[in-house]
Amino acid sequence: MLYAFYIAAAVALLATVRVITNSNPVHALLNLIVSLLAVAAIFFALGAPFAGILEVIVYAGAIMVLFVFVVMMLNLGDAVVMQERAWIKPGAWVVPALLALVLLAEMVYVLTGMGLHPAGMTTVDAKQVGIALYGPYLLVVELASFLLLAALVAAYHLGRKDDDKAESGKI
Repeated sequence: MLYAFYIAAAVALLATVRVITNSNPVHALLNLIVSLLAVAAIFFALGAPFAGILEVIVYAGAIMVLFVFVVMMLNLGDAVVMQERAWIKPGAWVVPALLALVLLAEMVYVLTGMGLHPAGMTTVDAKQVGIALYGPYLLVVELASFLLLAALVAAYHLGRKDDDKAESGKI
């Protein structure tokens, strides 16, 4: 389990660095998905499978769909179409795909029980996660949801074209 933790941590760090240093927003989002999957693998390695599944469903699934939606709303026109054609090339997908394969192999290793520590693995069940999230961290969870909603509304208003503003009479 210790090796699984370190491999997932290394993948998470590498993918996160690629998110920060990548100038292409779609490539950054792909690497962010890999980083979130690596964090889920860390949860699995630490004995919290429910938290790992929530990480995959909520963050790598729902939140990333929201981010892709925002990037699509901010589409800049013909210049972006040329970039999208370049994204289809296999070279753009090699690093995120390799990192995802490493995580898949590690997840299979952890879930099959071959990587269990001799002392065993304690698990965190759904009830314990619910008590923690909706107990002392209730306000933080709700503030995070409002922050995501505000970011979506701000991205919409920033991405509107000038024609929309002219039609509404604000110019």
